[in-house]
Amino acid sequence: MIALAPETIPGSHPTIMACHVSNFICTFNYDTLISSALALAVTLAIGFVLVLTLRRGTPHRLQWIFEVLLNYVRSLTSDTVEGDQGAAFVVPLAATIFFFILFANWLDVFPLVSPVEPANADINLTLAMALVVIIVVEWYSVHVLGWKRFFYRFTHPFDAPILMRAVFVPINIITEIAKPISLALRLFGNIFGGVVVVYLLTLAFRYFATLGGPVTSVSVIWVVLLAAWKVFDVFVIGTIQAFIFMLLTIIYFGMAREGLHEEEHESGAIATAAA
Repeated sequence: MIALAPETIPGSHPTIMACHVSNFICTFNYDTLISSALALAVTLAIGFVLVLTLRRGTPHRLQWIFEVLLNYVRSLTSDTVEGDQGAAFVVPLAATIFFFILFANWLDVFPLVSPVEPANADINLTLAMALVVIIVVEWYSVHVLGWKRFFYRFTHPFDAPILMRAVFVPINIITEIAKPISLALRLFGNIFGGVVVVYLLTLAFRYFATLGGPVTSVSVIWVVLLAAWKVFDVFVIGTIQAFIFMLLTIIYFGMAREGLHEEEHESGAIATAAA
């Protein structure tokens, strides 16, 4: 099979050095920076258009779509975070993450040319978003529970015997560490998988084209397959992955409140038993 140019192989990113202190700190994948900046610009542009065209009474179509989505996010957050008014910031955070990932994924429907690539096909971007989410989640947990109950929630299940809960402590810690990793890999894996499929279809087309024969028929089949995959990958998988990232973000904020009431119930049960 005919190999493509190295810069077009999925997983390879052109880099740029911003300084000479450390390769890890100063090396940036500039295709990801360009693509994510483009997705961010689209997100902000649509947001400003909505703000400038808001109207009371009957909303226009774009406003109606966003109001439905925001109401759903608000309802989901209220149910998951138990109506905590202090968690009102979760709604704009989750909604912004959803729209940014959605637009970043949808941009792939266009015939992108390097260095503009699907931004979420780079693990660095998805891991950065996941780390931001988890850091804010842990801050919220400490803010709501306090340091004592924050560490206490790592002893769940709270209704288990004390020795069993001690066994679960390292498991709960590993689970907490795995949250940003799984959050990042889920999004990255699905978007990167779509890029790989397009790459393989391109390789297959070039291979069959070199064999001679009905090249026109091969071209038509390739275009149909590529278009069908693009529609499915971008509008179905891309939308689902944006929703899952947003949903897990909200769920993690709900889980951050674990231990808020259990310790009080446990103390009350001990006092009742002693009486």
